[in-house]
Amino acid sequence: MAKIENTFECIDALMDKMTEKGFDELEYSCEDFEIKLVKNRPAAVSVAAPAAAVATAPTAAPAAAAVTKPGNIVKSPIVGTFYAAPAPDKAPFVTVGKQVKKGDVIMIIESMKLMNEVQSEFDGTVEEIMVANGEAVEFDQPIMRIV
Repeated sequence: MAKIENTFECIDALMDKMTEKGFDELEYSCEDFEIKLVKNRPAAVSVAAPAAAVATAPTAAPAAAAVTKPGNIVKSPIVGTFYAAPAPDKAPFVTVGKQVKKGDVIMIIESMKLMNEVQSEFDGTVEEIMVANGEAVEFDQPIMRIV
């Protein structure tokens, strides 16, 4: 297995690969440093280094975490379970590439056995859906990006 370097470019490439492969979390450690990447959570990138390298290693992670993509982020209004469709045998409300208008139903968040329809607050195109169907979500967790 190839050794991962503690550089901005390498961390950025790891984040891209996570998105490409659909991973939500990645941990890696070697004798030089440790890294844990967790998708879609604030302050999700952390780097810990041995005592000898403390001066340089911790500064690498925040810059990589600061990368933002254009668009409006739709966040979960409540804690619950994300559903992309009105029923298991129905088509999803939205898919990547679909145009939406303010007020369109874009998902359901089930909370305490209640199905809460969530409407778009933005006009635009769904660029990214960050949560899998049936996945538990937290309040204010990013769900999708609309540009």
